[in-house]
Amino acid sequence: WSQVVSEAEKIVGYPTSFMSLRCLLSDELSNIAMQVRKLVGTKHPLLDTARGFVYDSRNNLQMRGLVILLISKAAGPSTAELSFQHNMVSGIYSSQRSLAEITELIHTAFLVHRGIVNIGELKSCDGPLKDMQFGNKMAVLSGDFLLANACTSLAQLQNTKVVELISSAIGDLVQGIYYENSKSSEENCLTDDIGISRWKEQIFLSHSALLAKSCQAAMELAKHSTEIQDMAFQYGKHMSMSHKLHSDLQPFVKESSSDTMAFSLNSAPAILHQEFLGREAWIKQIREVNLKRCFEFPGFAEAIKAGKGVTSAIDLCRCHGNRALAALEHFPPSEARDALANIVCAVTRFP
Repeated sequence: WSQVVSEAEKIVGYPTSFMSLRCLLSDELSNIAMQVRKLVGTKHPLLDTARGFVYDSRNNLQMRGLVILLISKAAGPSTAELSFQHNMVSGIYSSQRSLAEITELIHTAFLVHRGIVNIGELKSCDGPLKDMQFGNKMAVLSGDFLLANACTSLAQLQNTKVVELISSAIGDLVQGIYYENSKSSEENCLTDDIGISRWKEQIFLSHSALLAKSCQAAMELAKHSTEIQDMAFQYGKHMSMSHKLHSDLQPFVKESSSDTMAFSLNSAPAILHQEFLGREAWIKQIREVNLKRCFEFPGFAEAIKAGKGVTSAIDLCRCHGNRALAALEHFPPSEARDALANIVCAVTRFP
């Protein structure tokens, strides 16, 4: 994955790992960073998010911006925009580069907001209560600051359709995260039979909508046809769905059995396993494990592996990957298109 990203970054002209660095180095965020240092020694999630701004090769926080730049280059200039080709650098319009940065800022803002902890569930080992409350305040304020910067830059693009697309993506994100939080706060959330179709709807809102609509917006900025805009949307949607499925599958496909990873019962393999097993047998299995939310014992993971949930999730991941590749066929052959295809291949390959 890291090699695929590294090669793709060469195609778009600069490493996107530091795409939002311009905003992160502003005086306002420097002041926030100084305040965040007070959380050192606690287990507040805002610390991990802050570390990820500087270096996170494993999760690739800047993946969305890279995909937007690649698909912009793959599509090239439209016939309607030929007179503005002098504004292009490495085959990408400056407005499209701005959009990539905006998308990353929005994604980062929501990552920061997700780091707000439930004070009522804290343990003494997490850190002093006043520090955790301070961390929550910083997560709210710094997330809001990033989101405000993104919205200001979005208005400067002076394209009402792009503003509408990205605004609706922000609304989707809020709705998706609301679903996640409302489910996790319910006492019976472990036994809710949401089904894989409902899972897809929720994951589209919380993970795929931003990238899909940003890819479409990048085509709108270059005045491409509605067909190309739709294909860019389809690529962003299905690539990010396969990316999420790949992430959900990691605890079940790790080659080293000694490396036990926690997994969520709301992950795709667990939900598919529940569908195949049947509701009553699923509830019985949960009661036998007698845990809440995350399951770390190898025995429970092995029970899910023994069913059809894992293989079905792999099939679903590859299905979304194939749909993303099919959307790419509408773009002319190029290095950028190959890089987009390689990204799909990286998240649909399993040991």
